[in-house]
Amino acid sequence: MEFMAHWGITALSLWLAGFIFHGISFTSKKSLFVSALLLGFANAVIRPMVIVLTIPLTLITFGFFLLVINALMMLLVSSLVPGFKISGFWTAFFASIFVTLLSLFVGTLIFQSGEYPISIPAQQGVMI
Repeated sequence: MEFMAHWGITALSLWLAGFIFHGISFTSKKSLFVSALLLGFANAVIRPMVIVLTIPLTLITFGFFLLVINALMMLLVSSLVPGFKISGFWTAFFASIFVTLLSLFVGTLIFQSGEYPISIPAQQGVMI
């Protein structure tokens, strides 16, 4: 359930980024949801490896190179998902900041102190 909530939050953030940044477009809902899923995978698997490989550069730039890595993850996903287009690096750079902050904000609202503000009751028997 938590995975689905994070996926939905990422999809919502990407969808809003598509409205705010004119260089981001989705051709269908499928491309939006696949992009959100692949972005989560890239941030969970590929991003940590890239961070480890670029530790000296990240230290020299006082951590600001992590913003570049976030933008590169978005560009990677846009190159892999048909129907998800980002016009250039700077669009990906600012959109990745927006998506990160919005996802963090919405995630904090939903997952505050381990309790969900919206409770979904478990299915118990057949309802008629």
